[in-house]
This record gives sequence, structure tokens and C-alpha cells, in this order.
Amino acid sequence: MNLSLYLLTVLIWGTTWIAIKLQMGAVAIPLSIAYRFGLAAAVLFAVLLLSRRLQKLDGRAQLLCLAQGLCLFCINFLCFYTASQWIPSGLIAVVFSTATLWNALNARIFFGHKVAANVLAGGALGLAGLALLFWPELAGHQASQETLIGLGLALFGTLCFSAGNMLSSLQQKAGLKPLTTNAWGMLYGALLLSGYCLLSGTPFSFDTSSRYVGSLLYLAIPGSVIGFTAYLTLVGRMGPERAAYCTVLFPVVALNISALVEGYQWTLPALAGLVLVMLGNVLVFRKPKPRPLAALAR
Repeated sequence: MNLSLYLLTVLIWGTTWIAIKLQMGAVAIPLSIAYRFGLAAAVLFAVLLLSRRLQKLDGRAQLLCLAQGLCLFCINFLCFYTASQWIPSGLIAVVFSTATLWNALNARIFFGHKVAANVLAGGALGLAGLALLFWPELAGHQASQETLIGLGLALFGTLCFSAGNMLSSLQQKAGLKPLTTNAWGMLYGALLLSGYCLLSGTPFSFDTSSRYVGSLLYLAIPGSVIGFTAYLTLVGRMGPERAAYCTVLFPVVALNISALVEGYQWTLPALAGLVLVMLGNVLVFRKPKPRPLAALAR
């Protein structure tokens, strides 16, 4: 079951970049994100109410859902979309893939989880592999002021994503399911973004073209309802450290699609990077060997 959820998350999040690219245009970025999560929240609430699976939340749980919505379904997306205007998407993917290490460190700080050596080693290999995959972009991009701002935004967005992982883990420890907390979190995220658009004077427009509507539906239902539910279920089952390795793998899926759609050229460094990412994946999911009884007795 965990493997199925893991593969589903990687495949969905590895393809959402196409839909995000198609959404860029007439509609303001915060409003597009608000549409995405508003629609996703409506779908989730409808499914939960019809199946009578919507859990009741107390005041504390609602505050945590609000914080989760702010971190996972609001600020991080604003950061990544804005950063993409100044730095290459490959560089953003490299920064975002550090979620593996941030989750391990945050789980240690907030929950006292021991950071497994194989998780750190796998995450390090994955980051090295991504650096090779995106080396042409990394080496050819000049460090201007806009670059530094973009990197800062990408890093802050990744930290927000990691914070949202910790909040979801906390909610699941209290017996709340990701379907319910995601529904409320996405609703809060959409409301916060809509409020921001209202206060900033952003025009409330909508693009009725099949390109925009199709990408919105894909981002809202597979990308948000299914993708986030599968990923946060993994956070509850496997821990945020191991679940976050999805963030290292889904850029690899995106690259393969780019090779078919946009003519991305594989190089020897890129292939070496792919091998390192796969090795890191094996390390992260390798179960530690049980210690001998004699060693435990000592």
C-alpha cells in the first residue's frame, strides 16, 4: 500500500508542472492558486459528506488546519511561482528537494525522532544526483540580486512545505485523517489567497479557455485532492523524513516528460545524476538490520 501511494505521488507531482505552466497568463498567480485549492476543497468536502467520513474538529484542530493551509496551500506556492520568474525551474526543483533533509531535522526538533543514517545518506545522494541533472542550469545562471531573491523565496517555500508536513503529522497522531484536514486546509488556503487578492486590488478574472480550465481541473483533482492526500497519508505512515523523498524523485519524472514534450537532451552528467537519485531511493527505503540479541544485552 505504501509503495502504491509513493508511486502515485511521484507520478502525479511529476506531471503537474505541465498544468502549472499552462495556467500562467491572464489570471494572476494568487488567484489561480485560490481557484485550484477552492475547487479541490469543494471536491473533498462533497466526497466526505456523501460518504459520511468527514470528521468533527475541535478548536485546536481547526487552528492547526488553518496553519496547515497557510503553509501547504498558500505561502509555499506563492514563493515557488514568484521564484520561477527569476531563477530556472531546475534550480527551484533542487532547492525543493531539500525537503527530505528539512523534514528529518524538523521531525528531530519537534517530535524527537531519531534521524536515521540511511535517510540522511539517501537524501544527500538524491541532492547530488539532482545537482548533476540540472548542472547546465546551475552552472550557467549568474548570481544576480534577482537570483538571490529567487533562491531565498524557493528556500522559504520549502521550509513552509516542511512545516505543513509536521502539522499534518501532528494531526494524524491525534487520529485525524488527511482527507478531512486537507479539505479544511485547502479551504483556508483558498480563502487566505482570495483575501490577499481583495486587499491588494488584484482583479478577479477567469480564463474560460479549454487550456486554462483543463489545467485547473488537473491541478485541483489529481494534483491536489489525490496527490496531497496520498503524500500526507505517507507522512503519517512512514514519517515525514522518508515520505519527503518523493520531492527528490518527481523532478526526474518531469525531466523525462520534458524530453518527450520539450526536447530535453539527456547528457552523461544527467544520467549519472539519475543513478545517484535511484541509489538514494534504495538507501532511504532500506530497513535497518536488527541488532543481535547479544549486542542488545550488552
